Amino acid sequence: MQGRLSPRMLRAAWPANRRPSWRLLLVTALVLACLITAIAVVGTSHQTRAQYARLQQLERERDQLQTEWGQLLLEESAWSSPARIERLAVERLEMRLPHVNEVEVIRP
Repeated sequence: MQGRLSPRMLRAAWPANRRPSWRLLLVTALVLACLITAIAVVGTSHQTRAQYARLQQLERERDQLQTEWGQLLLEESAWSSPARIERLAVERLEMRLPHVNEVEVIRP
């Protein structure tokens, strides 16, 4: 077994007074776990703030678009009012209502 280290060889490689205890290994693992968790919390908090800012921006844009939509509906109703269309027909197209004598009824 030239390429492998057995537990006995590892124990022999570490002097007895310098061997890490299981408590030290446990504390080291817990510290590493805390550090990793802290980094994950910081990353998640940053991502949450960025997404919240984006949400507020999109809500402002939605409100602006709803206002514009309402204004466009008002403009459409103003442009398509029957009184305006009748006035334009008279002014621009020189249209008029026919007299009673000019009306013909066609029966099938």
